[in-house]
Amino acid sequence: MTGFRLKRIYDPPELADGRRVLVDRLWPRGVSKAKAQLDEWLKEVSPSHDLRQRTHAGELDWEAFVAAYAAELAEEPTRSAADRLLELGRKETVTLLFAAHDETQNNAVALRRWLEQRLMD
Repeated sequence: MTGFRLKRIYDPPELADGRRVLVDRLWPRGVSKAKAQLDEWLKEVSPSHDLRQRTHAGELDWEAFVAAYAAELAEEPTRSAADRLLELGRKETVTLLFAAHDETQNNAVALRRWLEQRLMD
């Protein structure tokens, strides 16, 4: 199987995860590197500090965040990291790991949407 899955980094690793890639800019609290069992940490693909701050301050709703993040994904250095994920997702299952409590509206969800649209192009 190829493509992208989502998972909280606090959930236990599984064989079905395939390649495990953390897509958060900050290391998640309370998780050791050994417990995380990461294959890669691509913090460059995460939203910028400014975008994160604006979102957490409530300045952007979900769709505005998704649009702003998509614009960041089109620019370097974020673009190179996103291209790396696209390359991996074409060959194997990639689980995008995140620490957010909200499992439906976070950067990994927006990133997967963006990646899947590119895979269909």
